[in-house]
Amino acid sequence: MTILERHDADAVATLTMNAPARLNALSDEMLAALQAQLDALASDHSIRAVIIRGTGKAFCAGHDLKQMTAARQADDGGRAYFKDLFDRCANMMTSVQRIPQPVIAQVHGIATAAGCQLVASCDMAVAADDTRFGVNGVNIGLFCSTPMVALTRNITKKQAFEMLTTGQFINAPRALELGLINKSVPLDQLEITTAKLAQTVAAKLGTALRIGKQAFYAQAEMGLDAAYAYTGAVMVENMLDQDTKEGISAFLDKRNPNWNQ
Repeated sequence: MTILERHDADAVATLTMNAPARLNALSDEMLAALQAQLDALASDHSIRAVIIRGTGKAFCAGHDLKQMTAARQADDGGRAYFKDLFDRCANMMTSVQRIPQPVIAQVHGIATAAGCQLVASCDMAVAADDTRFGVNGVNIGLFCSTPMVALTRNITKKQAFEMLTTGQFINAPRALELGLINKSVPLDQLEITTAKLAQTVAAKLGTALRIGKQAFYAQAEMGLDAAYAYTGAVMVENMLDQDTKEGISAFLDKRNPNWNQ
């Protein structure tokens, strides 16, 4: 059994976490598999959108607590392993946002702790109505400090702090209200709704998506004046792209663009 499966169709890559017995936990193996695929996608210009989903009852239940517990047998009590684990996880999460393609989480069942972090790290997310989201590590004495980084970049501080300190779950409609996800749909419509969103994105000019996604995250960390200066320069380069020139000409001529990418 492959722990992570990839399927490409119509410029969309679908990454399916396939460890249902472990609720698709972010084990060492799952993290490595996700990182390898994200690294490969970073230079794959044939793909213009990515979907991440899970098999079985859950999207992702977070870190693999059995592996983490086993690491305590080391002479240092697991310190080196834990640091390496969280570093690897952070690198994978940031890779989701650094690859040029928009990444969509297709979420069902539960998305807890680092699984909720993965949803928050994706550029967009579609969830089944009955999905439950939580950063519930505090319930077992482990504050979700690294998931907090992604969560607080999606929802307001007070709502995030409540989730982090109470360990309580929210459902998909509530996650939609808070801005954690883009759409909440019945389970039987989850796959088709996510696919339609991915196909809509994949139909756009690949160079524009790559330029835009990088600029989206870069400007968000800047002050207002710096953000406008940076994005102005980005738009100049975008305007000079030959495919952009063709897209604008096609719009003015009321025809479909003949793009190279």
